[in-house]
Order: sequence, then C-alpha cells, then structure tokens
Amino acid sequence: MARRTWFITGSSRGFGRLMTEQLLERGDRVAATARDTAALADLVERHGERIWTARLDVTDPVRIREVVAQAFADLGTIDVIVNNAGYGLFGAVEELTDELIEHQLATNLLGPIHVLRAAVPHLRAQGGGRVIQLSTYGGQATNPGASVYHAGKWGVEGFMEANAKDLAPFGIGVTIVEPGSAATGFRVGGSRLPEPLAAYDGTPAAMSRRIQDPALPSVSDPAKVAAAIIASVDRTPAPLRLITGSDSFAAVRAALRERLADVEAQEAGAARTDLAAGA
Repeated sequence: MARRTWFITGSSRGFGRLMTEQLLERGDRVAATARDTAALADLVERHGERIWTARLDVTDPVRIREVVAQAFADLGTIDVIVNNAGYGLFGAVEELTDELIEHQLATNLLGPIHVLRAAVPHLRAQGGGRVIQLSTYGGQATNPGASVYHAGKWGVEGFMEANAKDLAPFGIGVTIVEPGSAATGFRVGGSRLPEPLAAYDGTPAAMSRRIQDPALPSVSDPAKVAAAIIASVDRTPAPLRLITGSDSFAAVRAALRERLADVEAQEAGAARTDLAAGA
C-alpha cells in the first residue's frame, strides 16, 4: 500500500478527524488543519512528525494561501487535498440573517474554492495529485428548510465537476463525496438554526427545526465512510462522485430521475426555439 501525504481541512472533528486518525494509523503523513489545533494535540503526541498542524479558518482566503504554501514548503509533495471543513445551516430563507447566509457560503462554497486555487499551482508543478471534496446527497437532492445549505453544496459540486475537466490534463483527479446520514456530530454540534418565524410553523420548512434532535437515526457508520473516502484515492481514474450510505443513494437516484423526467418532457418544446433551417 502506497504511503501518501494528505492535506485536510476541518481535521478536528467529523470525517476530517476520522480520516486523519485512520491515515496516521496506517503510516501516512497528514497536514491537519483546524480552527482549533489544540483538538489535535493527542494525535501530535501519538504520531509525532507524521502529523503537521496549522490553524485555519476557511473563511479567510489570505490565511488559506499562507497555510497551503507552508504545508507544501514543509512537506514537499502533497498527494491529496481534502476539502472537509463545513457545517449545516437550516431554516426558511426569510428566517436567515445576512450574517448567517454570508458565513455559510464563505465556509461551504468559497472556502473550498480558495483552497483549490491555492493548491493547484503546487499540484500542477509536482505532476499531479487528488482533490477530494466533501459534499452530501444534498448536493444533488433538496430538502425543505435547507435552501442556503443546498446553495453552497450545489455550487461547490458544480465548481468541482468543472475543475475535474480543467485539471485532468495535469494528472489531477477530483472526487466529490456525497455521504448520507452519519453520527459525526454534524447535526447536533455542527449545524446552526435561526430564530424561527411563526409563519412557518406546520409548513415543510419547519421540518428543519428538528435537525439537532439527537434521537434522529443515522444510516452510515462514520468510520466506514472515512475508510471509503481514503480507499477512493487508489482508484484510477479518480471517481467523479462517491456516494456513501443507502439513504444517500436513494435520495440522489430519486432526484436525478425526477429531473431527467422533467427534462425529457421538454424535448419538443426546446427544439421549437431553434433557428429555422437555413437561417
């Protein structure tokens, strides 16, 4: 098994933490970044020089460029960039403040964009690498009360899918990961809710108010998801998407089928707007 060096955002919790632990245990090196690097102290003590840490808030583009450049300078080749940092924001759109919306998109959409922009020159210069983007089934399917969260995930999926085409000539593969529900702390400790408006009581958007209920069931084993993400790097060419969890698969398939049916029903109407033959 090849030993690799990984750069991971949001390494202190969730899938980022699990991936960091599994990679270090198997002998890989990890550049582990987090807003609070103290949460990584136990891993530093256990694994020493094989873990490199840096404080990083992905809403800070200047800091992103500094940390990415320093990681490549200190570690040399970095084989895999993992955009993992992110959180959920739920609620009807008029319940959300400007600050909540802007911070959500700065974290879930602009953060990964800036990380990729900072990393690509290094990946290209070294002759290739992999980029892994943590998304969700919510990058292709939608739920009520999650419009801004979906805006970030749909946006980052489009960005990464286009970059998969742009970067392939340089030997850089891109994989978008679409997990389903897993007990990573994302819902209970890692999501945010606004003050509710009574107008939405009893409407579909109000279902999002239960997102932090610890009694809600999960489908996937988080450790297995982390292992599947790591294993995807051994696949050539890089899979464009990696779906984990039967709930994610069902949601994505249903959404794609619905959209395809809607598109195919418009074939004749779409053609009626074409230029006339010979025009």
